[in-house]
Order: sequence, then C-alpha cells, then structure tokens
Amino acid sequence: MSENNENYPTGPLKGIRVIEMGQLLAGPFCGQIMGDFGAEVIKVEQPGTGDPMREWGREKPHGLSLWWPVIARNKKSITLNLRTEEGQQIVRDLVAKSDILIENFRPGTMEKWGLGYEDLKKVNPGLIMVRVSGFGQNGPYSSRPGYGAIGEAMGGLRYVVGDPSSPPSRMGISIGDELAATFACLGALAALHHRHQTGEGQVIDSAIYEAVLAMMESLVSEYVEAGYIRERSGAILPNVAPSNVYPTSDGHMILIAANQDTVFKRLAAAMNRPELAEDARYSTHSARGENQAELDELVAAWTATLTAEELMARLDEYNIPQGKIYRAPDMLEDPHFKAREAIIKVAHPQFKNLKMQNVFPKFSRTPGQVRWAGPALGQHNDDIYRNLLNLSEKDIKALAERHII
Repeated sequence: MSENNENYPTGPLKGIRVIEMGQLLAGPFCGQIMGDFGAEVIKVEQPGTGDPMREWGREKPHGLSLWWPVIARNKKSITLNLRTEEGQQIVRDLVAKSDILIENFRPGTMEKWGLGYEDLKKVNPGLIMVRVSGFGQNGPYSSRPGYGAIGEAMGGLRYVVGDPSSPPSRMGISIGDELAATFACLGALAALHHRHQTGEGQVIDSAIYEAVLAMMESLVSEYVEAGYIRERSGAILPNVAPSNVYPTSDGHMILIAANQDTVFKRLAAAMNRPELAEDARYSTHSARGENQAELDELVAAWTATLTAEELMARLDEYNIPQGKIYRAPDMLEDPHFKAREAIIKVAHPQFKNLKMQNVFPKFSRTPGQVRWAGPALGQHNDDIYRNLLNLSEKDIKALAERHII
C-alpha cells in the first residue's frame, strides 16, 4: 500500500516546486507526472468549487469522483481566487519560491491577470512556465477554445481510428489532453537542464493538436510524396500482417503480432503449417501485406480450434508475441502486473480499497511513488500560506473572509 507520506517525497524531481494552475486534464496530467517523480506540486483551485475534475466520472461511490484521486495524486491543494489583485499577488509570491508553473487557460488569460511570463520572470528569472492549450500561444486559432477532442480531430488521430464502415471514432480515453501534458512535462524537464546550465527560465508551449500530430508517424509524408491518405482500418494496420485480434474456441480474443519475417516463420511452425513461410504469397513482409485478408483468415481458422489457454501456451512455446485484450478485472488478476506492482493500493479516507496504476517508467535508483491520493479542496492552505509564504493566522483568516482563498 502507498502510505500517506507528504514529508518525505522520493524520486528524481525531489526538491522541485511546481505551481499547477490548470484544470480538467491537460495541465493537471502534466502536474501528476511531476508529482509522481517527487516534485512538490501545489495545485491552485477556485475557492468553493475547485477543479471540475472533482466531479468527473460515471461511477461515484460515496458521491465522489474516482477520477480525482488519480489525476490529483501527490498534489497539495490550495484555494485562491485568481481574478482578484490579492490573489494574483499571492501567485507572484509563490512563483518567487518555485521552479515551474503549469497553466492551461485560454491564451491571453494569464496576461489579463498580470501573470504572463514577462510579468512573472521579473519575480523569478529562472521560472519555467508550462503553457498547455488547444492550439498554442500564437497563430490564427490560438484564441479558440480547444478541448482534447478537437486536437485529436485536427491532429489527424480521429480520422484513422475506428472501423472503415463507420464514422471516425474516438479513443476511450482523453488521449489528446494526455499527450499534450506528456510533451509539456518533457519540455519542462529539458528546460530544467537548460536552466541548470545557464540560470535562464523559459516558456514551454504545448498545443494539443501538435502533440497528437507528433504521434502520426509518416501520415503527412505519405500524402506529400505518394499521394496516399491513411484511412480507418479497424483492428489492423494495412500491409502489416499477420497482426490482428483472433478468436478462440472458448470465446476469447487474442492479439497476435507475427508480421516480422522470422516471427511469421515461427507462427507457421506453431500452426503445423511450416510451408506457409515458404509460400510466395506469405514469405516476405510485402507479400503478406498484399495478401493480408486471406492470411488473417488462415490464422483465425487455426486459432478458433484452440482455447485461449491452449493458444497462448502454444504461442509462448514458439516465442510469438501475443496477449489477451484486457479489461480492468484481467489486469488486477494478472501475475505479471502483480510482480511489477503495475497496480497499487492507495490509502483514501472514503475508498477503503482504492487501487490505481503505479508510477511509470520505473527508475533503478530514484523511483517515483504515489504518496497520497487526490486531496480535499484547500487541504493544504495552512501548510502553504503559513509555512511557505509566512502569512500570519490573522492574515489567512482575513483572506478567507474576503473569499480570496
């Protein structure tokens, strides 16, 4: 079980202080990654309401979001009204004592509050300001509202996801926001290295549509050089075969990836059809791609004669990449997940059996850790305002009475 250990963070970012001013997913996922690796993440939330993520999710045992404990794990929550001059001054005071500021408001909002980078670097020249938005900080679309779904559409992902017989599909997760957050975190860590060398801070501008575009492999190049536009292809990648989901006799679906020449040769042997690897229709990567549909039919006819357990054992025997299509129950029972502690139990005041994914990737010397689940709104006001900013009890009470915090 992960213990509630706020005083002893571990991980390579121990000693780095982050102010997280974003909400929903794109900014907060960036903060989650940093907190996972030991940074002190101070999440700034609107008094009385907080981040809307506190209300997200279909299932709400005890009336509470199950999304919040994950996205806000390892963070300290303070309340602060950013629309007031006093609140804005408190941000400057925090910036003076911090390394990184994350925000994902619409471009121009921070400047309107007097909290743009040019303002904040006067307080802290070494500040790294991470800005996550739909379309970036400049360009003709920069002022548009830009949710992750829009970035996925314009970045090219939505068009190629799904079955060719249906309209473009979405992933079952908010991948656009999370990609932009991951690139934002990558940029911030690179900027930390630059600051270590020069003392200079800088702005990291992570746009959702560009983060999605970065994942689109050779999609643009294929169109420019060959006039080819990728289409939706369902469970396969065109001309990469065999690599698909195949049925078993007991109703399971197993993904087999045997498209490499040497691996296909082993699959043919496992099928007791070694001659397939010598057949001109299947002997090379290109030939298998040209005959993808009929090859998939051959493999599926074989897998359908075996149970999932029998098929997986046979594939393992011949060293062929394979795996079940997992849902949450499968993950929780899998011995490999257990051996690597991929899913952990985390202490929570209401959810007595709360489990979530662990910190990835794993570090050999300075591993990250889930120290506590998402905090209550304003749970760390006293810690930050009293102990970090040295405000008196009288000052804190006055700010609360005026709804500044």
